[in-house]
Amino acid sequence: MKTRFLRAAALATATLLPLAIAGNALAQEIKSIRIGAVAPKTGPLAGGAAMTQWPNVRLWVDQTNKAGGIMLSSIGKRVPVELIEYDDRTNNEDTVKAVERLATQDKADFIIAPYATGANLAAAPVFAKYGYPQLAVNSVTDRGPELGKRWPNSFWMLGGGTEMTTDQVRMLKKLQSDGKIGDTVAMSFVADGFGLDMANGARKALKDAGFKVVYDKSYPLGTQDLSPIINEVKALNPDVFLAFSYPPDTFGLTEQARIAGFNPKVFHTGVGTPFPDYRDRFGAATVEGVMGTGGWDPSTPRMQAYIEAHKALNGKEPDGWASSVTYASLEILTQAIERVGSLDRKAVIKELQTGRFDTVLGDFKFRNNIREQPWAVGQWQGGVFRAVAPHDKQGAVEPVMKPAWQ
Repeated sequence: MKTRFLRAAALATATLLPLAIAGNALAQEIKSIRIGAVAPKTGPLAGGAAMTQWPNVRLWVDQTNKAGGIMLSSIGKRVPVELIEYDDRTNNEDTVKAVERLATQDKADFIIAPYATGANLAAAPVFAKYGYPQLAVNSVTDRGPELGKRWPNSFWMLGGGTEMTTDQVRMLKKLQSDGKIGDTVAMSFVADGFGLDMANGARKALKDAGFKVVYDKSYPLGTQDLSPIINEVKALNPDVFLAFSYPPDTFGLTEQARIAGFNPKVFHTGVGTPFPDYRDRFGAATVEGVMGTGGWDPSTPRMQAYIEAHKALNGKEPDGWASSVTYASLEILTQAIERVGSLDRKAVIKELQTGRFDTVLGDFKFRNNIREQPWAVGQWQGGVFRAVAPHDKQGAVEPVMKPAWQ
């Protein structure tokens, strides 16, 4: 019996020892988790990415590494994050090439979704081809449900034009019913993924609600002189001006409206309106009552802690829309990896599809790979950008009427 026991022990040792050695070797091999990031540092959308994308990526990396890294239970230790950055120069072809390079040459473990609607749509097939989860934040598209089915690795977090503009028009209809605005609307939009998607949604919603659209024109991405738009729209004297614009256009349209004395009862611009730089550029009194796409509830303790951490690292506030969603996407990715306990991307994608996550946005779960009921409209009130639509979502405040430009 003793001999049999010793033989069995020796056999077990011989079997387990290579596994232990292999496990230790694996633990030693994984010295970092390589995270790829692609977004503009140059080109028309560099300013937007510098506000919304890059600061939140760096905040997440800083906090993650200060905590020792991401816990991988498969090797029994935390592993720090190594960030690999590329500038796509606001060019979708460069975005695709950079994502391809990260997957094939840099051997990134995970890749952060790019900045802007067009870039995310262009890169989605590459994320799918190489099996990377794509947590698309800075992308507004009605195709989210369709893309989530086509590419189950893709997740769409900012909403679609139809959903968001439907909530926006409901708010406008309520203002009209209260006698605060009339029924004429002028709409201008950038001829890119975001602008086209939002304009398509708004066009139908406005028609269904009985509004009269007196101006409905696009302008090319990168347009420098926006005064012709404002001058043409001012001559029509609409009650509502809706611009689905990118940050440079948002700043330019606002400046031209002030110069021209164009004072509609509702003045709404797109991406860039929630930026603290927008308030600081024109002054809190000037932007009072200006509406913009998106929104957030900055009053929760979790959001307040995030704002302070963002300011401490980046020296500036986050914007009042997609910044916190970008940060939340990285919280979600971290939690999914840690629950899986390894760098198995297929398993991480499955966890993203089915799990619940504790984020700066609150309790979070994807439904068919999309985020439900995103914020549609926010407004500057007392120097703070606050969500006003959808009005029945927790954290929304009542809209106020915009005074004349200061």
